[in-house]
Amino acid sequence: MAYDVLVLGAGIIGCSVAYHLAQMGRLRVCVLERASQIGAGSTGKATGGFRCQYSTPINVRLSLMAREKLLRFQEETGVDPEYRPYGYLFVASTEAQMQTLREAIAAQREAGLTESREVSVAEIEALNPALYTGDLIGGTFCPLDGFTRPMKILQGYYEAAQRLGVEFRFGVGEAQVWREGDRARGAILANGERIEAGAVVNAAGAWAGVVAQQAGVSLPVQPLKRQVGITRPFSELPETMPMSVDVNDGFHLRVRDGRVLLLYPHALRHEHTFETDFEREWLDAMRERAHYRVPCLRNAEMDIENSWAGLYEMSPDKHAILGEAPELRGFYLVNGSSGHGVMHAPALGELLTRLILGMELPFDIAPLRPTRFAEGMLNRDTGVL
Repeated sequence: MAYDVLVLGAGIIGCSVAYHLAQMGRLRVCVLERASQIGAGSTGKATGGFRCQYSTPINVRLSLMAREKLLRFQEETGVDPEYRPYGYLFVASTEAQMQTLREAIAAQREAGLTESREVSVAEIEALNPALYTGDLIGGTFCPLDGFTRPMKILQGYYEAAQRLGVEFRFGVGEAQVWREGDRARGAILANGERIEAGAVVNAAGAWAGVVAQQAGVSLPVQPLKRQVGITRPFSELPETMPMSVDVNDGFHLRVRDGRVLLLYPHALRHEHTFETDFEREWLDAMRERAHYRVPCLRNAEMDIENSWAGLYEMSPDKHAILGEAPELRGFYLVNGSSGHGVMHAPALGELLTRLILGMELPFDIAPLRPTRFAEGMLNRDTGVL
């Protein structure tokens, strides 16, 4: 049987693409997944942060679109994504950092986000009394930001896609793109089976670069390991605490199910790897930052056995790559979200569907085009947000 579209990867982006193709285009869609279930890659390891505070208009627009879709998600799919707008609080220690945050607010205004605002130290103390503020000079806050449940969003898209007739095939191993000349014809499974399709979508997450390379397509996406330390149940910080981000070094934390999730994007031995072993020595550096910025965490006990590592899919400018591969007709890329895949998945799934179907787009997605790297037109990355 030939399909209209094959989707490689049953993570949150792949399932979003499959759902939107079936819902908007009534297409025959098949999703191929090497693992035995959905969300076995990066989706199941995501912490569920959601924010509209970005430093480029294109990322803000993706978030605003995704948020509108999250507000309709339960009605549309039958599953509550548990979007809780408790906010993101960015805190700064220097004027240079504050200037970066102010420039980001300008980009947010350009994209239509009016709710983000600069906050004083006194406001920071009111928003999150647990933070040490002795070295802070200000920050920014947006009440639209907050949290979701990544696996709930994935479940919603998966179940809704199935109801619309999307076929899912699990445990197929490493599927390769079936290429004839400059056209994608489908996929070849590990057992040699060929599946024909009019188009193929690369939704392979951190492994997207490998999938593209096997198809003869240059895709600058590589894995980046990030770790999450989790405490044992800890009652001194509330579930409603905003995600709090130290601009100085990226240390951030949130509360989920009565435990604190702690993230510190430094001090790893191996970052660009597909391995997801947890590096325990990272805990010492993370603890030092956590105890400094959030003194009450000195009373928290780490649950080392349940802490984990996962993979981002990084592009050179930390922005998604969206569109048809210039070297291979019918091969579509939805890759490189660089840690933003869960929060932008609702938007990316619809946008790619509109591209494939030739439908009008709600805004200009040229900043995400696959050719921008060869053109030297990368998006500006502040290294902060």
